[in-house]
Amino acid sequence: MIADFHRQPIVLASQSPRRRDLLAQAGIAFEAVSPRYDEPPTSGRHPDPAAVAELFSLRKAESLAEDYPDRLILAADTVVALDGEIFGKPEDIADARRILSALLGTTQQVITGVTLLHPAGGRRLTRHDVTLVTMRTMTPAELDAYLAGGDWEGKAGAYGIQGEADRFIERCEGSYSNVVGLPIELVQRMLAEFA
Repeated sequence: MIADFHRQPIVLASQSPRRRDLLAQAGIAFEAVSPRYDEPPTSGRHPDPAAVAELFSLRKAESLAEDYPDRLILAADTVVALDGEIFGKPEDIADARRILSALLGTTQQVITGVTLLHPAGGRRLTRHDVTLVTMRTMTPAELDAYLAGGDWEGKAGAYGIQGEADRFIERCEGSYSNVVGLPIELVQRMLAEFA
């Protein structure tokens, strides 16, 4: 679809293997490029977590605008939110323990902001998707084993639904791919709207 629109693959402003896999599985042609945006720490209270995810996705897309003015750029940012508090990627294992201790036994929001940007055309779309994820509690031994495995690294909320944490997730309401890192259904709707 997008190859006909721009005659070349979209630029994915991410090196996330999960996002690359999701786009490939959806049959969307892309070239992955690291964004030049140093994402600030996201953890903490915020009145509108979705606005944070959208803003960061926009900044990632904009960071590549000069290098790819005639290409369609896709960027995304995922946060986990609970009661107005944002849980981003953990800084270290102690931070991962803190985050998981707050999230286990709750239903949290996984929010991904998505931006499509065509710099030369002056067009931009920014949207977000929300999935509710319910996690059961872990015993101290389960938590220690999970943290020791390192599956929490580089993941908002210190877990990935497609990894070891899957056995602690009781329910997922909404887009599964959103929790993995890119709401493919939303991306496809946005591409259609953009075209």
